[in-house]
Amino acid sequence: MEIGVKTDIGRIRDINQDAYYISSHKEHPLFIIADGMGGHKAGEIASRMAVEIISSRLEKDLKRLELDDSGIKDKIVCSISKANEKIYRKALEEEKFSGMGTTVTLAYKNNEKIFIGHVGDSRAYLFRKGVLSQITKDHSLVEELIRNGSISKEEAKLHPQRNIITRAVGTSKEIESDLIVQENNKGDILLLCTDGLTNMLMDEEIKEYLLVNEDMQKVCDELVKLSNDKGGYDNITVLAIKF
Repeated sequence: MEIGVKTDIGRIRDINQDAYYISSHKEHPLFIIADGMGGHKAGEIASRMAVEIISSRLEKDLKRLELDDSGIKDKIVCSISKANEKIYRKALEEEKFSGMGTTVTLAYKNNEKIFIGHVGDSRAYLFRKGVLSQITKDHSLVEELIRNGSISKEEAKLHPQRNIITRAVGTSKEIESDLIVQENNKGDILLLCTDGLTNMLMDEEIKEYLLVNEDMQKVCDELVKLSNDKGGYDNITVLAIKF
């Protein structure tokens, strides 16, 4: 397994509100990215809390290797719910954190399967045999408009409300997470990224860098550089894992 990661503040923002986590467990690794939102430093707090709470719970719970697929799914959903509860409570208790929240996209590999937990508009992609597929579905206003045929994917890139998400960890008392199970084949590349990348680059551009680069760190470095070259309007985080 080869891993690359790069996080960058971008060219416009004052602070980096993205956070990520890579476990040290090689047989059953856990990967998390989070993109915080909220004024002052609230978004930074929300994303960091989500990563810390989820990683702490899952690294402990998933050590129980007798868990079946259903048990793993349950642990992932429960960990996101616990992060939601704690972030929501902190936002209620401290005025300066009012309204904060964060996206969360995580991946846990167990044997020949990858379990994806997802809330928000950060993304998980799978690159297999030259084909790039988006695994997750954005919880965003423009994604709903795309699904009902109101706008195209190209129009969504420039839509004035492209940054509005419809689901985030910490913004409501209850949270619904997406849970996707993906078969894992030798040579697959899993790419986790925040919208600082996907708002600047088309999927074809991401695919091009995966096609020409064998080194996962170079893939991440080059994708972040290209996003900044195109404007760098948001924080950018890219995590690439080649199995």
